[in-house]
Amino acid sequence: MSEPEADDVSPIMGVDRLIHEPARFSILAHLYVVEEADFLFLSHRIGLPRGNLSAHMRKLEQGGFIEVRKEFMGRRPHTVLVITGKGQEAFKNYISNIQSAIQGFE
Repeated sequence: MSEPEADDVSPIMGVDRLIHEPARFSILAHLYVVEEADFLFLSHRIGLPRGNLSAHMRKLEQGGFIEVRKEFMGRRPHTVLVITGKGQEAFKNYISNIQSAIQGFE
């Protein structure tokens, strides 16, 4: 078996590592479809404890992939996560790079 050419592995090397972490991928995948979601909905849907979700959403926010809106519903705090244009584009590129990498192994 021969060594892979540099072009054979380049799509996987282009994968955004911020998105590649499974919890952050799940957050962005959900937001890509619905554009915005309630913090508690995502916590239950993805199966992450609130503290873990909070840590991952902070990283996505720092990367510019999501916006976090904090508001009140009555007297209760309400947190909404919104995917940004940058986040949508990064997610599309991530999916494209993963698909290219998989096709390179077929």
